[in-house]
Amino acid sequence: MKKILLLSFLAFMGYLANAQVQFGAKAGVNFSTLVGDDSEGAKTHTSFYGGAFARFSINESIKFQPELVYSALGTKADDQDVSGEFRFGYITVPIMFQYHTPGGFFGETGPQLGFLVNSKVESEGTSVDFKDYTKSFDFNWAFGLGYQLKSGLGFNARYCLGLSKVIDGEALIEQEVDTKNSVIQVGLFYVFKGK
Repeated sequence: MKKILLLSFLAFMGYLANAQVQFGAKAGVNFSTLVGDDSEGAKTHTSFYGGAFARFSINESIKFQPELVYSALGTKADDQDVSGEFRFGYITVPIMFQYHTPGGFFGETGPQLGFLVNSKVESEGTSVDFKDYTKSFDFNWAFGLGYQLKSGLGFNARYCLGLSKVIDGEALIEQEVDTKNSVIQVGLFYVFKGK
């Protein structure tokens, strides 16, 4: 089974090496919060994202788009136990599969890997490092829609559904904490001419 997977992966990489490729840049706004059983009182936090991508054309309609993006996430907490803002910074690697229509519209879906860069809690003007209590890896599944003009400029919206826990409850309070990232992204991108 491992040999079949390895051969399939190598064949796919060989195909991509000969596929038409374009490069692009993207940036926009994140509307993020934490969801889960232990996220009561969590409210939307507004921040930003920005990065670059490569788009491989499998055919005119099907595209494969790996990305490298810095994404600032977080949530506002306001309940009787906690009041303040959680701020997380991730380097994310979305791996999107896209279907493009001749009119410029496209839909996309795929996994997103996130690697924690920083984590802070801010309350009453004080900022505290929270990295020791935040999981270093985040896993999401993303769904999106977009539109690209012939000039290369485009607009897209994406929802990232958190599938892994964010807070390291074992380190913080010696028990699991059920909180996951939930993010809506709205932004612009530009595709440069490729081969």
